[in-house]
Amino acid sequence: MAIERRPLREQIKDELLERLGRGEFAANEPINENRMAADLGVSRTPLREALIALEREGVIRSERGKGFRFAPMSRKEFLDLSTIVREMESLALRLSDPAFLVSLAPRLLAEARAFPDPRAAYAVLESHDDAWHEMLTSGCRNERLLDMIGSLKLTMHRYERVVVGDQDVLERSAAEHERIAECLLEGDVEGAVTALKTNWASGSERILERFDRERDRRAAAEPTPS
Repeated sequence: MAIERRPLREQIKDELLERLGRGEFAANEPINENRMAADLGVSRTPLREALIALEREGVIRSERGKGFRFAPMSRKEFLDLSTIVREMESLALRLSDPAFLVSLAPRLLAEARAFPDPRAAYAVLESHDDAWHEMLTSGCRNERLLDMIGSLKLTMHRYERVVVGDQDVLERSAAEHERIAECLLEGDVEGAVTALKTNWASGSERILERFDRERDRRAAAEPTPS
């Protein structure tokens, strides 16, 4: 793991979230701290500090005498996370300089239209969507808010990657992104916030539909008690 000029516990936390988002850890998987510290090239002290921070965010759970494990996934948690991120991005938009948003709108609109395929592999859509939303909130000067949005999105990605899978094909929400940019082009920040919330609601609904289908599939595959 590359070492940066930030507290080591924060770097470790971000690294674990990145790996979690890539699907490298399974839900409810126990954490071997010695093995994880060796893999990251750090001592157990900053690793434990990072794990405690992730526990406060609900990503990790601990049990007395049993150590840490990655939290199991639930429909409710994903819905809670998407609701929080939706409201945080809306706040970031409202905290941005309106003049900056107007100047940014043509680029946002162009990027929304630049992706040619109406359907694409989830990993491609995720990358494009993350970059677009990061650009959308780039005018917000509240760095703490942006950091929180980024961390929560990484937590959400573990759901999306487990439920959807990198190569699964999904429909992209180009029209929804275009509507957000069009509102900003007109100087209508509140209209853009409304369109942003619609975008988040529809995206979450698509993931939850898959979550429900996967849950039902697993339930059907379980042996019936005799």
